[in-house]
Amino acid sequence: MSDALVSALLGAVPGATTDPVALGTHRTDRSGGAGTAGAPPPALPLALVRAASVEDVQATLRLAHEARVPVVPRGAGSGVAGGAIAGAGSVVLDISGMDRVLELDPVDEVAVVEPGVITAHLDAAAREHGLMYAPDPASAAISTLGGNIATNAGGMRCVKHGVTREAVLGLDVVLADGRLLRTGRRTLKGVAGLDLTSLFVGSEGTLGVIVGAALRLKPAPVVTLTAAAAYGDVRAAAAACAAVSRERLQPSLLELLDRATLKVVDRAQGTDLAARGGALVIAQADGPGARQEIEAIAAVLGKEATWVEQGVDDASSEQLLAARRLALPSIERFGRALIEDICVPRSRLADAIQGVEAIAARTGVAIYSFAHAGDGNLHPIISYDAALPEAPPAVHEAADAIFGLALDLGGTVTGEHGIGLLKREWLARELGPDSLDVHHSLKRALDPHGILNPGKAF
Repeated sequence: MSDALVSALLGAVPGATTDPVALGTHRTDRSGGAGTAGAPPPALPLALVRAASVEDVQATLRLAHEARVPVVPRGAGSGVAGGAIAGAGSVVLDISGMDRVLELDPVDEVAVVEPGVITAHLDAAAREHGLMYAPDPASAAISTLGGNIATNAGGMRCVKHGVTREAVLGLDVVLADGRLLRTGRRTLKGVAGLDLTSLFVGSEGTLGVIVGAALRLKPAPVVTLTAAAAYGDVRAAAAACAAVSRERLQPSLLELLDRATLKVVDRAQGTDLAARGGALVIAQADGPGARQEIEAIAAVLGKEATWVEQGVDDASSEQLLAARRLALPSIERFGRALIEDICVPRSRLADAIQGVEAIAARTGVAIYSFAHAGDGNLHPIISYDAALPEAPPAVHEAADAIFGLALDLGGTVTGEHGIGLLKREWLARELGPDSLDVHHSLKRALDPHGILNPGKAF
């Protein structure tokens, strides 16, 4: 059946190939292997399909459905949870070439896009009309909107503007058997039928392949200003972030970096951030009232700070944010990074960061933590020697302990990166058997032969 499928794909879809070089570059994602950076790469898949149209996607899935052959959808391959890993016996369906902005309506504030559009490219196109695409994952310059939708990606701005789910009005989805399903609508309101759009957002390619989306845009802020404050430790920094919420202020960005992160940024960039305190908080406010809002935020942050500074214009504001943008590149300069992602109630953020510090001390593994403090989303980045062929056991032990910590604090094992291969065991613990059974029932209804991204998500 596999040989017959490959022959059928090569005959039916112009973008199909069995070239081993192409297969090798499309068998994994940023996670590097079976959900863990540094793991040996999986075996070559059967074939690669570079889809150029919805019809290409439909033909691929129709043939794979008939042959009972797994299909792994992928965009830019920027995921870090192993969601686009494709091994032996599978077909990789690359939809990154479907990359057109089909419509951008500045009156309705809606964009209609293909899934391969780069996130930052849509934002740039929207800003030509005084609008913006609000979700801003760290990978915005390289990640595709289809991948963002598949993982319900977040980012630094989501504390005010919401994650990807809040921006998705409707989807075009090719189901496992090749049927084209249209969900939602392009109006801002609509409650006709079940909310199938939300079902597919965050489903990681396990229920259908997203081939189009109607996305909500927002007015781009004319002014964005930044404030930064340093503290003696992460508990004081987290308390300051909680105080911002308690005062009912609404930052558009609220980030926290721990001492380990400040030190590695200093080491990589020649800065002196760690000399200012044991933790750093960076906040932004945007919109017409940004100046008044950031002054109020700075006043709250400054009460217990060892150092505080406020940006007065775009240039100085961007300079204050630089430490956060440089955190991951600085960590990756000195080792291989396993990029983790948990979310806890905002009131437990200090407990989470201190718990991660304890895990690092117990396992002897270097862990750098920074957080979207406004919504409790923490990124503990586990680093290890890049010369090692695979992650040592202590790295796996630390990651396992971090997921357990998140659940113990009433949180979740992923806030925005998805489950992929890396966190399936922990998802089962978080959801419980009844919820997981419902997930499996939905999967069977939409993908009865289990061909769509098998082994991922749940």
